[in-house]
Amino acid sequence: MAHLHFTGAEDYRSRIIQLGETPDRVFNVGAIGIDNITGLELLSLADLESELGHDLAPNYFLVTCHPVTLSDNPAGAAEEMLGALDEFPDHRVIFTGVNADPGHARIDRVLSDYTAKHPERVSLHESLGQRRYLSALKHAAAVIGNSSSGIIEAPALGVPTVNFGDRQRGRVRTASVIDCIEKTGAIVEAIGKALSGEFLETMKTAVNPYGSGGASRKIKDLLKSADLSNILMKRFHNIPVPA
Repeated sequence: MAHLHFTGAEDYRSRIIQLGETPDRVFNVGAIGIDNITGLELLSLADLESELGHDLAPNYFLVTCHPVTLSDNPAGAAEEMLGALDEFPDHRVIFTGVNADPGHARIDRVLSDYTAKHPERVSLHESLGQRRYLSALKHAAAVIGNSSSGIIEAPALGVPTVNFGDRQRGRVRTASVIDCIEKTGAIVEAIGKALSGEFLETMKTAVNPYGSGGASRKIKDLLKSADLSNILMKRFHNIPVPA
Protein backbone atom coordinates (compact mmCIF):
# COMPACT_ATOMS: atom_id res chain seq x y z
CA MET A 1 0.00 0.00 0.00
CA ALA A 2 2.95 2.34 0.58
CA HIS A 3 4.46 4.38 -2.25
CA LEU A 4 7.65 5.36 -0.43
CA HIS A 5 9.65 2.84 1.57
CA PHE A 6 12.41 3.49 4.12
CA THR A 7 14.50 0.53 5.20
CA GLY A 8 16.98 -0.07 8.01
CA ALA A 9 19.61 -1.84 5.89
CA GLU A 10 20.58 -2.26 2.24
CA ASP A 11 19.61 -5.94 2.23
CA TYR A 12 16.09 -4.98 3.27
CA ARG A 13 15.91 -2.43 0.47
CA SER A 14 16.75 -5.21 -2.00
CA ARG A 15 14.02 -7.42 -0.54
CA ILE A 16 11.36 -4.73 -0.97
CA ILE A 17 12.43 -4.19 -4.58
CA GLN A 18 12.22 -7.97 -5.04
CA LEU A 19 8.57 -7.72 -3.97
CA GLY A 20 7.91 -5.47 -6.97
CA GLU A 21 8.48 -1.93 -5.67
CA THR A 22 10.19 0.55 -7.99
CA PRO A 23 13.82 1.08 -6.85
CA ASP A 24 13.66 4.86 -6.98
CA ARG A 25 10.94 4.80 -4.31
CA VAL A 26 12.84 2.56 -1.87
CA PHE A 27 15.47 4.21 0.35
CA ASN A 28 17.94 2.73 2.82
CA VAL A 29 18.13 5.22 5.69
CA GLY A 30 19.38 2.99 8.51
CA ALA A 31 17.64 1.95 11.72
CA ILE A 32 15.58 4.60 13.49
CA GLY A 33 16.46 3.00 16.84
CA ILE A 34 20.04 4.21 16.50
CA ASP A 35 18.77 7.80 16.45
CA ASN A 36 17.84 7.34 20.10
CA ILE A 37 21.47 6.58 20.93
CA THR A 38 22.80 9.68 19.25
CA GLY A 39 19.97 11.92 20.46
CA LEU A 40 19.95 11.09 24.17
CA GLU A 41 22.43 12.01 26.88
CA LEU A 42 23.11 8.57 28.37
CA LEU A 43 23.79 8.00 32.06
CA SER A 44 27.24 7.37 33.50
CA LEU A 45 27.77 3.99 35.15
CA ALA A 46 27.63 5.59 38.61
CA ASP A 47 24.35 7.37 37.82
CA LEU A 48 22.90 4.19 36.34
CA GLU A 49 23.77 2.26 39.52
CA SER A 50 22.10 4.97 41.57
CA GLU A 51 18.90 4.93 39.51
CA LEU A 52 18.65 1.14 39.51
CA GLY A 53 19.62 0.83 43.15
CA HIS A 54 22.03 -1.96 42.30
CA ASP A 55 25.81 -2.36 42.28
CA LEU A 56 26.97 -3.20 38.75
CA ALA A 57 30.73 -3.41 39.36
CA PRO A 58 33.03 -4.86 38.22
CA ASN A 59 31.14 -6.09 35.12
CA TYR A 60 27.60 -7.03 34.19
CA PHE A 61 25.50 -8.59 31.45
CA LEU A 62 22.32 -7.00 30.06
CA VAL A 63 19.91 -9.87 29.42
CA THR A 64 16.58 -10.05 27.59
CA CYS A 65 14.70 -13.26 26.85
CA HIS A 66 11.39 -13.18 24.97
CA PRO A 67 9.12 -16.08 23.93
CA VAL A 68 9.66 -17.59 20.50
CA THR A 69 6.60 -18.01 18.27
CA LEU A 70 5.32 -21.61 18.10
CA SER A 71 7.80 -22.82 20.71
CA ASP A 72 6.63 -25.94 22.59
CA ASN A 73 8.55 -24.87 25.70
CA PRO A 74 8.69 -21.04 25.99
CA ALA A 75 10.72 -21.13 29.20
CA GLY A 76 13.21 -23.72 27.94
CA ALA A 77 15.58 -21.19 26.41
CA ALA A 78 15.49 -19.07 29.58
CA GLU A 79 16.38 -22.07 31.74
CA GLU A 80 19.30 -22.97 29.45
CA MET A 81 20.46 -19.35 29.56
CA LEU A 82 20.37 -19.26 33.37
CA GLY A 83 22.55 -22.33 33.46
CA ALA A 84 25.07 -20.44 31.32
CA LEU A 85 24.95 -17.33 33.53
CA ASP A 86 25.83 -19.51 36.52
CA GLU A 87 29.19 -20.14 34.84
CA PHE A 88 30.06 -16.43 35.09
CA PRO A 89 29.52 -15.66 38.80
CA ASP A 90 31.80 -12.61 38.69
CA HIS A 91 29.43 -10.83 36.31
CA ARG A 92 26.31 -9.20 37.65
CA VAL A 93 23.10 -9.47 35.65
CA ILE A 94 20.39 -6.99 34.64
CA PHE A 95 17.24 -8.71 33.37
CA THR A 96 14.80 -6.63 31.34
CA GLY A 97 11.09 -7.45 31.29
CA VAL A 98 9.56 -10.10 29.06
CA ASN A 99 7.24 -8.94 26.27
CA ALA A 100 3.55 -9.92 26.07
CA ASP A 101 3.87 -12.70 23.47
CA PRO A 102 2.32 -16.11 24.31
CA GLY A 103 4.47 -17.89 26.88
CA HIS A 104 5.70 -14.71 28.57
CA ALA A 105 4.34 -15.62 32.01
CA ARG A 106 6.41 -18.81 32.21
CA ILE A 107 9.61 -16.99 31.29
CA ASP A 108 8.86 -14.18 33.72
CA ARG A 109 8.37 -16.70 36.51
CA VAL A 110 11.71 -18.40 35.75
CA LEU A 111 13.57 -15.06 35.72
CA SER A 112 11.82 -13.85 38.89
CA ASP A 113 12.75 -17.03 40.77
CA TYR A 114 16.37 -16.76 39.65
CA THR A 115 16.52 -13.11 40.71
CA ALA A 116 15.10 -13.96 44.14
CA LYS A 117 17.82 -16.60 44.62
CA HIS A 118 20.63 -14.17 43.68
CA PRO A 119 19.55 -10.75 45.06
CA GLU A 120 23.10 -9.40 45.39
CA ARG A 121 24.09 -10.28 41.85
CA VAL A 122 20.89 -10.06 39.81
CA SER A 123 18.18 -7.45 39.29
CA LEU A 124 14.98 -7.71 37.24
CA HIS A 125 13.26 -4.64 35.78
CA GLU A 126 9.87 -4.81 34.06
CA SER A 127 10.81 -1.69 32.08
CA LEU A 128 13.99 0.35 32.22
CA GLY A 129 12.70 3.07 29.94
CA GLN A 130 14.57 4.21 26.87
CA ARG A 131 17.33 6.27 28.51
CA ARG A 132 18.15 3.80 31.26
CA TYR A 133 18.01 0.84 28.88
CA LEU A 134 20.42 2.39 26.39
CA SER A 135 22.67 3.49 29.25
CA ALA A 136 22.71 -0.06 30.61
CA LEU A 137 23.46 -1.30 27.10
CA LYS A 138 26.35 1.13 26.73
CA HIS A 139 28.17 -0.02 29.89
CA ALA A 140 27.45 -3.76 29.64
CA ALA A 141 30.22 -6.31 29.14
CA ALA A 142 27.87 -8.10 26.74
CA VAL A 143 24.24 -8.27 25.69
CA ILE A 144 22.71 -11.74 26.00
CA GLY A 145 19.34 -13.00 24.81
CA ASN A 146 17.11 -12.98 21.76
CA SER A 147 16.05 -9.34 21.43
CA SER A 148 16.47 -7.21 18.30
CA SER A 149 18.37 -4.62 20.36
CA GLY A 150 21.29 -7.01 20.44
CA ILE A 151 21.30 -7.02 16.64
CA ILE A 152 20.73 -3.30 16.01
CA GLU A 153 21.55 -1.05 18.98
CA ALA A 154 24.33 -3.05 20.71
CA PRO A 155 26.67 -2.94 17.68
CA ALA A 156 26.11 0.83 17.43
CA LEU A 157 27.48 1.14 20.98
CA GLY A 158 30.39 -1.26 20.38
CA VAL A 159 29.01 -3.92 22.75
CA PRO A 160 29.27 -7.64 21.88
CA THR A 161 26.06 -9.65 21.56
CA VAL A 162 25.31 -13.30 22.31
CA ASN A 163 22.13 -14.05 20.38
CA PHE A 164 20.62 -17.48 20.98
CA GLY A 165 17.88 -19.32 19.15
CA ASP A 166 15.81 -18.48 16.09
CA ARG A 167 13.86 -15.41 17.20
CA GLN A 168 16.13 -13.06 15.21
CA ARG A 169 16.66 -15.43 12.30
CA GLY A 170 16.71 -13.56 8.98
CA ARG A 171 17.85 -10.22 10.41
CA VAL A 172 21.01 -8.73 8.96
CA ARG A 173 23.79 -8.65 11.54
CA THR A 174 27.39 -7.50 11.93
CA ALA A 175 30.46 -9.35 13.19
CA SER A 176 29.93 -8.26 16.82
CA VAL A 177 26.91 -10.61 17.05
CA ILE A 178 27.62 -14.21 18.06
CA ASP A 179 24.81 -16.64 17.24
CA CYS A 180 24.33 -19.91 19.10
CA ILE A 181 21.67 -22.52 19.85
CA GLU A 182 19.49 -22.46 22.98
CA LYS A 183 21.67 -24.82 24.99
CA THR A 184 23.69 -24.02 28.11
CA GLY A 185 27.01 -25.25 26.73
CA ALA A 186 26.66 -23.31 23.50
CA ILE A 187 25.68 -20.13 25.35
CA VAL A 188 28.63 -20.49 27.73
CA GLU A 189 30.99 -20.87 24.77
CA ALA A 190 29.49 -17.84 23.03
CA ILE A 191 29.76 -15.67 26.16
CA GLY A 192 33.38 -16.69 26.62
CA LYS A 193 34.09 -15.69 23.04
CA ALA A 194 32.30 -12.34 23.47
CA LEU A 195 34.47 -11.50 26.48
CA SER A 196 37.76 -12.52 24.87
CA GLY A 197 40.33 -9.88 23.99
CA GLU A 198 40.70 -11.30 20.50
CA PHE A 199 37.00 -10.94 19.74
CA LEU A 200 36.80 -7.46 21.23
CA GLU A 201 39.71 -6.45 19.02
CA THR A 202 38.04 -7.74 15.84
CA MET A 203 34.87 -5.84 16.76
CA LYS A 204 36.68 -2.54 16.28
CA THR A 205 36.55 -2.95 12.49
CA ALA A 206 32.99 -4.32 12.34
CA VAL A 207 30.57 -2.27 10.23
CA ASN A 208 26.99 -1.96 11.46
CA PRO A 209 24.65 -2.58 8.49
CA TYR A 210 22.01 -0.46 10.24
CA GLY A 211 24.04 2.74 9.90
CA SER A 212 25.27 5.23 12.46
CA GLY A 213 22.16 7.32 13.10
CA GLY A 214 20.31 10.09 11.33
CA ALA A 215 17.52 7.91 9.89
CA SER A 216 14.75 10.26 11.04
CA ARG A 217 16.41 13.26 9.41
CA LYS A 218 16.95 11.33 6.17
CA ILE A 219 13.29 10.29 6.08
CA LYS A 220 12.16 13.87 6.69
CA ASP A 221 14.39 15.22 3.91
CA LEU A 222 13.23 12.55 1.45
CA LEU A 223 9.57 13.23 2.23
CA LYS A 224 10.08 16.96 1.70
CA SER A 225 11.69 16.41 -1.70
CA ALA A 226 9.54 13.51 -2.97
CA ASP A 227 7.57 14.00 -6.19
CA LEU A 228 3.99 13.07 -5.30
CA SER A 229 2.40 14.12 -8.59
CA ASN A 230 1.78 10.53 -9.72
CA ILE A 231 1.56 8.97 -6.28
CA LEU A 232 -1.52 6.87 -7.18
CA MET A 233 -0.05 5.57 -10.44
CA LYS A 234 1.80 2.61 -8.99
CA ARG A 235 3.29 -0.14 -11.14
CA PHE A 236 4.96 -3.48 -10.49
CA HIS A 237 8.74 -3.50 -10.96
CA ASN A 238 10.01 -6.67 -12.63
CA ILE A 239 13.53 -7.86 -11.88
CA PRO A 240 15.07 -9.42 -15.00
CA VAL A 241 15.75 -13.14 -14.66
CA PRO A 242 19.20 -14.19 -15.88
CA ALA A 243 19.05 -16.29 -19.03
